Amino acid sequence: MPYHKHFCVPEGRYYLSHSVGCLTSAAQQCMQNAFIEPWATKAGDAWPNWLDTLEAFCGELASLFSVAPTDICPQPSVSSGFSHYLASLPRKKNDKRNKILMHADAFPTMGFVVAALKPRGFDLVLIDEAEPADDPAVWQRHLTSDVLAAVITHVHSNTGIVSPVADIAAQCRAAGVYSVVDVAQSAGVMVVSPADWGVDAVVGSCVKWLCGGPGAGYLWIDPGHASDLAPEHVGWFSHEHPFEFDIRSFRAIKTARKFWGGTPSIAPYALAHGSLKTLREIGYDTLRTHNLDLKKIALKGLPANQLMRRPPEAVGGTLCLELDPQKIETVIKRLKEENSHFDQRGTTVRLSFHVYNSTADANAVNGALKSVF
Repeated sequence: MPYHKHFCVPEGRYYLSHSVGCLTSAAQQCMQNAFIEPWATKAGDAWPNWLDTLEAFCGELASLFSVAPTDICPQPSVSSGFSHYLASLPRKKNDKRNKILMHADAFPTMGFVVAALKPRGFDLVLIDEAEPADDPAVWQRHLTSDVLAAVITHVHSNTGIVSPVADIAAQCRAAGVYSVVDVAQSAGVMVVSPADWGVDAVVGSCVKWLCGGPGAGYLWIDPGHASDLAPEHVGWFSHEHPFEFDIRSFRAIKTARKFWGGTPSIAPYALAHGSLKTLREIGYDTLRTHNLDLKKIALKGLPANQLMRRPPEAVGGTLCLELDPQKIETVIKRLKEENSHFDQRGTTVRLSFHVYNSTADANAVNGALKSVF
């Protein structure tokens, strides 16, 4: 592929973009130019350069999500953004709403965050694994009068199932429930459109399909909802005028940036900005189309309905292939013979195709699967 040259791809066949996207050469250059060089040459005077880098990072995400940059706040991780958001939600004194609803197939960190907030009165409620996460009727049944917020996983990491976010969010609004969407497994390879979805908040990370490395997380807040929120984790960068330096006067920014907190990290966002710029130049539509094309090649001539819970065009970017123990052992052996990088969750093998993957990579997967079918 002509795009392979822009990425540092490990030797062998790399199918782990759902875990860690490959480093781009532009990210390395951006780290040097936007973070290290200003620090080395300007020291304390590097801040204007560094803040420009943060704004550029938010601008790239804003362009991808079709939102305003000011409605995106950098966060170190999905967990951090989600925790700060939940703790900031307004709650009336006698309000019985204290349940945080999510599907049991949500990424575990989301449940851990709610469990840690139990002393504040939050209770985790899980929709059982046996109930389909992409059925709006299932969510409708669980949006009871004691639910405060619903966490919607856009793409489920272990099944590839895609949630109908807009439909679920509409049900949440009708029930008076806040809606939060986890886009960690979808941003870049799927369309993420918070405004069109009609959700209250979105949390995500650049470490996977966006090839931005760990530490470059983000929190988007609906601009009409931001004024309702009172973050407990604040700092001078949460101030509407951070350089005012009056200890007696804290006035929070009126946008998502109120969640910024203290002195921000720069390095993770410098790296991520370089990768986001590369992907924008390649084209996110190119990534999505290439991903689907390679998934079809990988499954050609195979009973996809026996391997996946949904058709390849109806899942996220990752092939989550469910195999019985005997077959999985053979498939894994074949993949390892190809020096493949992939992972396994129980009897599910997970393989992802990015723009740096080739037709040969897809054919290798196809050959490994055909060895047991």
